[in-house]
Amino acid sequence: MSGLTPNLLLEAYRCGIFPMAEERDSDDLYWVEPKLRGILPLDKFHVSKALAKLIRSGRFRVTVDTAFDKVIRLCASAKAGRRETWINEEIIELYTRLHREGHVHSIEVWDSGTLAGGLYGVSVGGAFCGESMFHLESGASKVALAYTAARLKAGGYQVFDVQFITDHLKTFGAISIPQKQYLVLLQKALKVRPNFYELSRDASGEEVLQVIAQTS
Repeated sequence: MSGLTPNLLLEAYRCGIFPMAEERDSDDLYWVEPKLRGILPLDKFHVSKALAKLIRSGRFRVTVDTAFDKVIRLCASAKAGRRETWINEEIIELYTRLHREGHVHSIEVWDSGTLAGGLYGVSVGGAFCGESMFHLESGASKVALAYTAARLKAGGYQVFDVQFITDHLKTFGAISIPQKQYLVLLQKALKVRPNFYELSRDASGEEVLQVIAQTS
């Protein structure tokens, strides 16, 4: 175990770095500071017609901070659409403690009472650092991402950090910026006091899409 504490972990996020494990069963963590940082600009978040239709359909029920333990363990599971994971037991313990203190949040997507997808991330000032997401049903993680973007936008967040860019995230408008530029944005965001719960917990799909569509 690294001996990393929750307070030190939060301070690391305020400095623009974050920990990862080499693999699920690893006992060690290492610090990551990407040269290029992935962010999702909230004012340019893109929802495809297919995703908008899925959100409006009401097929999924979305909740906030109701099943964090399940979300982080499914993100760490090889069953949830991935072969490898960087989330070990120490990370699970640390982020669970921060969740209980209100610094880490989860978005859960349910289908008929079964957890179908979700994500979790760290909230520091007006920056939300998305850590990991999973899906057990097609479209569930996309719905989680859209609901998160709407919640952040409604709550006054300035930065939606996704750490690394993937082709999947690009479809939502994700871009890469130099770490130096990211740190400037981060320092400005740290001065903001957003409200993660400004958007109601039972917001409808239509409300979510309206928030995303709003221009600054």
